[in-house]
Amino acid sequence: MTGPKPRYPTNISAAPTTWEVFTLMSWRDERMASISQAGLVEKFVDALVWVFFPVYLHQRGLSLPGIGWVVGVYGFVWGMSQFFTGHLSDRVGRKQPIVWGMWLCGAGVALVLLGEGELWWSFAAAVMGFGMALLYPTLSAAVSDIAHPNWRGSAIGIYRFWRDLGYGIGALLLGAVAALFGGIEAGFRFTAAAMFVSGLIVLLACEETHPRLNPGTD
Repeated sequence: MTGPKPRYPTNISAAPTTWEVFTLMSWRDERMASISQAGLVEKFVDALVWVFFPVYLHQRGLSLPGIGWVVGVYGFVWGMSQFFTGHLSDRVGRKQPIVWGMWLCGAGVALVLLGEGELWWSFAAAVMGFGMALLYPTLSAAVSDIAHPNWRGSAIGIYRFWRDLGYGIGALLLGAVAALFGGIEAGFRFTAAAMFVSGLIVLLACEETHPRLNPGTD
């Protein structure tokens, strides 16, 4: 029988350079690379919400106060739900909330196109917001679980580099997809598909990181 795996990556020096941490977070460690790509892709949803969602709702005839309400539902549900979803990840682990959060958020994006009216779009926004609440604090917690205290701050910084880069990459890709494949609706389909694929990568490539549920040697 094999013993417990090391909790922290072993293919890195005790006092690593920023470049060493960057390569570890980006491709040399499967767990960290899958977390980093999930952080990048989930920001496609934010780019969609702040850029495409209001334009789509306006095109569908929703009033400006109505647009503000629907977009606000997304932010409100996301923010309030984190009171519970962060605690949930301490009980059930990191992997399940991340995967289901990616998929649920992507499902909410897809739901926008499947109905009409302020009530329906508010429901879709709430699904998106709850999915984001599941994954958002949990991704950072997963990084903290498996980044050694000696370089944890650097690891979180690199994760946030990839995560926040998703705003820009997402906006550029959404614009390109909309221009090439038939308008704003194509951007929603692209984002939903990207969230599903990203969640699948986490499911396949990232083991559970919570030290209580997957204990490892220090």
